[in-house]
Amino acid sequence: MSNNAQFQLGDVFNVKGRVALVTGGGSGIGLMATQALAVNGAKVYIVGRTGEKLDRVVEVHGKGIAGEIIPITGDVSNKDGVNKILKEIESKEKHLDILINNAGIAPGKVSPDDESPEAFRKSLLEPTSTEEWTGVYATNVVGPFLMTMSFLPLLQKATEATHGWSGCVINITSISGSVRISQNHFSYNASKGAQIQLNKMLATEIAKAGFKIRVNAIAPGVFPSEMTTEESGDNQKSHIPKGEKEQLPASRPGHDRDMAAAILFAASCQYLNGQNINVDGGYLIQAGT
Repeated sequence: MSNNAQFQLGDVFNVKGRVALVTGGGSGIGLMATQALAVNGAKVYIVGRTGEKLDRVVEVHGKGIAGEIIPITGDVSNKDGVNKILKEIESKEKHLDILINNAGIAPGKVSPDDESPEAFRKSLLEPTSTEEWTGVYATNVVGPFLMTMSFLPLLQKATEATHGWSGCVINITSISGSVRISQNHFSYNASKGAQIQLNKMLATEIAKAGFKIRVNAIAPGVFPSEMTTEESGDNQKSHIPKGEKEQLPASRPGHDRDMAAAILFAASCQYLNGQNINVDGGYLIQAGT
């Protein structure tokens, strides 16, 4: 008997009826992930610090879709903020199928002056601070750890609720955590390198403990977001002109659909665990790791 029906897209990448939580879901990669899931029938809670931005997402992108987008104002960089988000989800849902740790921050770039060791030191040391480094680390590394640990019971309940499905965590890392260059932001790249290592440790320790929860990461390259363009439009979307990235093997920045494909793959593939998936248009081919 043929199993052809199981190879239909609607079955292979089926997220209909799933409950998801996306941090930093108000713009950029988080919004792309939110749309990919909600348009295909998932109920998606989006978390962010700015309620107006989240409400705008619901207004512009939450109508006429198979799923639902629900805003939650919150802060993932500390325990109190994460506990508040957890309690709100627990009050509404029996389980959580998909957790996407996307919230992240990046300080401004600084260009090193290589005229002398003194100039090099001054150009990199004076613009930064300990608070910059610890703040970036708190959101980009500590936040995903706090969120994953806090929602672990709800993720395990999702596994137990549906045969053939395992609750999953998707950490949004970055190719900046893999390249050997600083890209003029040392603290951000260092934090993303730590997040990639965190992804490995979470996947390993959760599996060793016997919990059926998959932990994977997606490492975007150049995608339009408020982090890369410093702005977004009325639809909470950012834009990078194609001509700015013609030097990439892909000859363009990433599209929303490129990220949507990666999100649906990571969420749906039940045999994927512990991976950091680079979606970068070939950037790492040029930059090296």
